[in-house]
Amino acid sequence: MSTSATKRIAFYAPMKSPRHPVPSGDREMARNLIDIISTGGAQVDLVTELKIFDKNGDAAVQALLRTQAAQEVERLCTEMPPVDLWVTYHNYYKAPDLIGPQVARSRGIPYVQIESTRAARRLTGPWAGFAQSAHEAADTAAVIFYLTANDLITLERDKHPDQTLQSLPPFLPSVTLPHASTLDGPMLSVGMMRAGDKLASYQIIADSLQGLQGDWQLQIAGDGPARPAVEALMAPFAERVSFLGQLSRAELAKIYEQASLFFWPGVNEAFGMVYLEAQSHGIPVVAQDRPGMRDVLAPGHYPDVAQGEEALTIRLQELLNAPNLRQKLGAKARERIAANHLAPAASARFWSAVAPLIEESR
Repeated sequence: MSTSATKRIAFYAPMKSPRHPVPSGDREMARNLIDIISTGGAQVDLVTELKIFDKNGDAAVQALLRTQAAQEVERLCTEMPPVDLWVTYHNYYKAPDLIGPQVARSRGIPYVQIESTRAARRLTGPWAGFAQSAHEAADTAAVIFYLTANDLITLERDKHPDQTLQSLPPFLPSVTLPHASTLDGPMLSVGMMRAGDKLASYQIIADSLQGLQGDWQLQIAGDGPARPAVEALMAPFAERVSFLGQLSRAELAKIYEQASLFFWPGVNEAFGMVYLEAQSHGIPVVAQDRPGMRDVLAPGHYPDVAQGEEALTIRLQELLNAPNLRQKLGAKARERIAANHLAPAASARFWSAVAPLIEESR
């Protein structure tokens, strides 16, 4: 146990290290979590970067990862400096925490998880062993912080006795709001360009733009291996659609500051940090009504998925034709971000739940 007045926290992200070179929502969230934990007066140590991730349900891959994890457990139990708390981010059936529970038990420190998911249907099939390990790791956690109401459903169903489930709404790493958008520039879409759900969102964007009337413009920020496919989808719109590539945080902030609206359908998004970013600039969002986004989008009209692209086209046209409505919706979204989704609120929620655990374990 640390004797320093400053608390020392062990942090681990099985799926993707916050130091990983490839940008992603997981990497961004892990970095943001480290920041809000640090602002609570703690030193946060990324104690291991071992990637525990089986994309395809491969028994040989899982066996190898278990061996590597066991070696890390042995190393950390003997070499890790004294810490007060272990925090694991994103434990689930493809990326179970095979390290944290054992090290925490060996060191006699509290163990908590952030964004853990329960998947009972995966307890059979190619991920059965990993799914069971994810469940067992979740059972070990004194506190599980959930980011969305959708995650809470299964966490509550399988809740371990004496375990606390604590809401931690998705948040931006900033302390204050950024500059508000002038709302007089092109529409904006922001998303990585890769096969699967991201490309599916770009397909919906392209389909929705086909029926749009007037002198509209769309800027797309993002890059990735599927960029040629995205460019092909947008080719019919010629100069109306421009590609900005992968932007830094500062560069993207400048683009947000003049966007007229933010358009991202959100296919299978867990919640989508880009929605928080856009709304923090007072930009109204056009998205489909999907479970993950309901926790981060300001109350408003979001077309049902079953209504298809035509409903999105209608909503886009409505907002493009009504600058006063864009201003009104953007202002409400900005107020909501300020109240619920900035770093100070997230830090306070985290520390209010874990501080008693640390004190009790001393």
